[in-house]
Amino acid sequence: MKIALAQLIKSAVQYTLDLLVSPKMTVILGEPFFYLMGLHRKRGKIDMSQVKHALVVRLDGIGDIALTTPFLRQLRHNLTDAWITLIVKPDVYNLVELCPYVNEVLTYDFNTQGCLWQLRRHCRALRLAWRHLWKHRFDIAILPRWDVDHYHGTFIVYFSGASWRVGYSENVIERKKKLNSGYDYLFTHVIDDKTVKHEVEHNMDLIRFLGGDVQNDRLEVWLGEEDKAFADSMLRRCGVKAGELVIGFGASGGNSSLKQWPASNFIELGRRLMIKYNSRILIVGSSGEESLGSEIEQELGSSVINAVGNITLRQMAALLKRCRLYVGNDSGPMHVASAVGIPVVAIFGSSCHHRFGPWGDRQTILWQALPCSPCFQSQHLDRCNSCIFDHPRCIFDITIEQVQRAVEDIFHHNATNGFMNGSSKLNGERCALSM
Repeated sequence: MKIALAQLIKSAVQYTLDLLVSPKMTVILGEPFFYLMGLHRKRGKIDMSQVKHALVVRLDGIGDIALTTPFLRQLRHNLTDAWITLIVKPDVYNLVELCPYVNEVLTYDFNTQGCLWQLRRHCRALRLAWRHLWKHRFDIAILPRWDVDHYHGTFIVYFSGASWRVGYSENVIERKKKLNSGYDYLFTHVIDDKTVKHEVEHNMDLIRFLGGDVQNDRLEVWLGEEDKAFADSMLRRCGVKAGELVIGFGASGGNSSLKQWPASNFIELGRRLMIKYNSRILIVGSSGEESLGSEIEQELGSSVINAVGNITLRQMAALLKRCRLYVGNDSGPMHVASAVGIPVVAIFGSSCHHRFGPWGDRQTILWQALPCSPCFQSQHLDRCNSCIFDHPRCIFDITIEQVQRAVEDIFHHNATNGFMNGSSKLNGERCALSM
């Protein structure tokens, strides 16, 4: 009896909390408050000429931030004199700290655990609005995320009190419709585009939806002189001579083992490239991946430049800019490599290369055209939590020879066209490898 009563009380408390932080209740409580503050939402056509203060909320990881750089540039192009505030998660602040297209960069840490985590995340977002957002009286707030909002970004857009609040509808994919049910209430304008396309294209479509002009969609990374000096100093300390060929490796699959080509493959590929091109190998990765970098360094020897886990994001970008080529899995560093303008050989497993492939005209994507691919595509409510095979065939069955051949094709193209200094222009290729 006592156990049943305790369970009933727990369920009632959870129901009350879920209701309190739900989109509908947020709007019910929020609209009278914003009305008294003089912050009135607008439902009519968006007029970019009337925007004096704009908010962009992008709480994603390194790769998504890199893919958002064209959006920020084009937003500034269309809002020449507006004050633009960008909100990111703390981990990626360093990457956008020097962005010339925004007036300020704020951080929001959505990670909450333990008791009442949903309510505490809600309160944290409200505190951010009270301390930093309401004073701007934003004309528009934008959430450039097509996929599921796991990060409370939609609520920050609402809590900003902006007159126009714009984002992709909860209905664009079934998984988002389920996990973000009711989120459309928090916007004044939603884009209901169900088309599967690259994330950069989704971002550019947002600019067009606002009535803006899109000039170009190239990626960018903004480096300081201290970042360039760090890269020069580190390479000198590692004995890299002027003009010596350096190849970047990104051996991590981020947070998914289904996206990680085996470390042993990177080791053997490194051996072959070092012999064939007399090259050095630069290994990059995030904090927590140091063991992976050490494993490759130990096998390949002192010629390896191990920069895993002990540098900033901009320092990593500065080092990658010194590389002639990048080879890696679908992860943040892959997109940073594209953003600094070097050719990329991307190895794709479970994720969707149509949406997350390296952007630009100097990249080659290797992927297996399996019936279950891409299993990590978030449109699928019943996507696999683990591989249905005894090993992730989508990425494990991409051979060292296939990756080596892709690298050699790029170097051959560069040499043939007189671009061995790394300034080649390649047409983007997506190579489906037959089983």
